[in-house]
Amino acid sequence: MARPLSQDNVATSTTPLTLYSHWRSSASWRVRIALALKGLAYEYKAINIGTGDNLTAEYTKLNPRQLVPALVTEDGDFADSIAILEYLEEKFPQQPLLPTDLKTRTIVRQVVNLVAANIQPLQNTGVMNVIEEKLGSEEQLKWTQYWITKGFTALESILKETLGKYSFGDEVTLADVVLVPQVYNAYRYAVDMSQFPTLERLYESLNELDEVKATSPEKQPDAVIS
Repeated sequence: MARPLSQDNVATSTTPLTLYSHWRSSASWRVRIALALKGLAYEYKAINIGTGDNLTAEYTKLNPRQLVPALVTEDGDFADSIAILEYLEEKFPQQPLLPTDLKTRTIVRQVVNLVAANIQPLQNTGVMNVIEEKLGSEEQLKWTQYWITKGFTALESILKETLGKYSFGDEVTLADVVLVPQVYNAYRYAVDMSQFPTLERLYESLNELDEVKATSPEKQPDAVIS
């Protein structure tokens, strides 16, 4: 688990946090995991992307890109999951998710950006819809598997050198927070995970955490289970 802080160093919010989320959004899940790990209460507001909740004028004010998540706080309204994770880390230092060592902290951020900038954006709903429209559903699946496999090959190389119980030793970091939803999606898209034993082992360990279980897509109030 992440490192505990003394109560004197635990920040609290005088204004309730409000998270605008979609149950299956991996970017939203990252934020849900971080909020849970830091023990922060929040109001959950579901954004149904399928029916266009994200396209309304009201929501566009919160997130001009019309994506999820968005987080409303006493300091302002923030969009983009990585910016939100960094805000939570600085605002609420309890259960820190970045290591104190500069080198390790930098590599954690490298992993975060590898997932958030180089893997996940290529399989988000907008991209996937365009690929399916132009090339068909079979090519859409191949596209997704290709980019996940390419990114996971890099992650496997990095994390096999740092792996403990979690990505970087025995403390949960932001790397773990972003990896859980991405590996979940890899299984969802039938990626051959036997190629990535480090990621498989890591995913199993992280799925034992109550904070991961409670924030999983199927546990969200707007979940649609077929």
